[in-house]
Amino acid sequence: MSVLIIGYVLLALLAATVVTGVSSVYIEHKKLLSLADGASVAAADSFTLGQLESAGGSPTAVLSGSRVRSAAVDHLARNGSFTRFTGLAVAPGTGSPDGSTAVVVLTAAVHPPVVNFLVPDGIRIEASSTARSRLTR
Repeated sequence: MSVLIIGYVLLALLAATVVTGVSSVYIEHKKLLSLADGASVAAADSFTLGQLESAGGSPTAVLSGSRVRSAAVDHLARNGSFTRFTGLAVAPGTGSPDGSTAVVVLTAAVHPPVVNFLVPDGIRIEASSTARSRLTR
């Protein structure tokens, strides 16, 4: 009977460890997504004014890929995000695909508790966010 109890206790501990690890990765992903949202909004605000569409038209917001990337990195540096996340990096997908939308892709490593010795480099997570600037009167 004691062997059965020990087996169930070990199974319960294993299940608790898995749930703790998965929850840790999920929470860190949500934090990274929130950070990507802030960086994309900051990058979308780094627009320049474009040409007028017609004689009576209104100006447009124009974004460049390099400007979006530099604004995102600047936002992350000002908030101290590079110290809060392990291996935080702005991924190559960051930029402006159409000249009016800012896309920010961030990657980081998560080190789940208890099972950290199984994945010493951590688990890589990625979060992507988009924002668009619109000029209104």
